[in-house]
Amino acid sequence: MRVTAEPCLKDNYAYLVIEGSRAAVVDPGEADPVLAALAREKVKLAAIWLTHHHSDHVGGVGGLADANPGVEIVAHSHDRERSPRVTKLVEDGDTVALGELRASIIHNPGHTLGAISYVIEGAVFTGDTMFGAGCGRLFEGTAAMMHASLARLAALPPETRVYFGHEYTAANLKFAAAVEPDNAAIAARLAGLPARTTPSTIADELATNPFLRVTQPKIIAAARMRGAAGDPVSVLGAIRAWKDDFRA
Repeated sequence: MRVTAEPCLKDNYAYLVIEGSRAAVVDPGEADPVLAALAREKVKLAAIWLTHHHSDHVGGVGGLADANPGVEIVAHSHDRERSPRVTKLVEDGDTVALGELRASIIHNPGHTLGAISYVIEGAVFTGDTMFGAGCGRLFEGTAAMMHASLARLAALPPETRVYFGHEYTAANLKFAAAVEPDNAAIAARLAGLPARTTPSTIADELATNPFLRVTQPKIIAAARMRGAAGDPVSVLGAIRAWKDDFRA
């Protein structure tokens, strides 16, 4: 398996998952960059794997489907009416195939109610559930949902590569440093940041992502200053609300 990251729109990533001469694309926000990548890699599009229904993740589906008749288009069953041209609906624990590859589905409600991640061969495609050093806004779900969803992702092997939906890592690390200013791993990751930061790893996120570190005393203390009760869900809710209004 090979993975290529394809910038789309302002700060989105689509990903080609390549197996031999065939590819799946995760979250095509627009069609043209993906079509160019398919031509560059000399592969045929076999599937479109959607993590959630937001337009900046599905905007390229129509153009790709028109250019690739018969392509399989995968989304969670909750997004049956909200994602375009879906041909395969999935639930938590289902698998989707690309040749001999099998991707397992993790249902990750929080950012949206139909959010899913795809786990395949030491990699996870998280959409807007987990970012580099961050998580998505709670547009449809609750802090409890997001906490449970992130905990499932955090339980993957630490070497798992994390392919996320947006290039927000620099801003997220600046926020992480505000929440946990004495965390040397955050400072080191921020100092060495490349222009394109995908993928990270689960180990990276466990060390630097405040939304995965809600049981750490200093993060609890920071959240208490913003009204949190101190339990992990209230801590996550408080720092997510803080991040919504944060400006570095």
